[in-house]
Amino acid sequence: QVQLVESGGGLVQAGGSLRLSCAAPVRTFTSSCMGWFRQAPGKEREFVAAISWSGGSTYYQDSVKGRFTISRDNAKHTVNLQMNSLKPEDTAVYYCAATYLGATMEAREYDYWGQGTQVTVSS
Repeated sequence: QVQLVESGGGLVQAGGSLRLSCAAPVRTFTSSCMGWFRQAPGKEREFVAAISWSGGSTYYQDSVKGRFTISRDNAKHTVNLQMNSLKPEDTAVYYCAATYLGATMEAREYDYWGQGTQVTVSS
């Protein structure tokens, strides 16, 4: 069972910043595209951002473009999500995911998932 472990969630005021990290096993990380998804209470899980295995291509949901930045550190086998200018509507559980396919926005195409980390943005 491949285990992805997220960290960095918490409570922040609107306009603040948080940095999420996700650690993956070496064998999984080096051959996978990585993505971040989120799920707010009563809503479906939605795509946030994805990064190719090389880090050369990134993709974002329109609502987070210009505020969130996804990056990966292949030496540390981690993927990060820097979240700036946070809004109350960003409140959700954030999940890290890995896929052996190319970077994709479709949750069903991801093979492995973390347990999630809570992000709460107060107004």
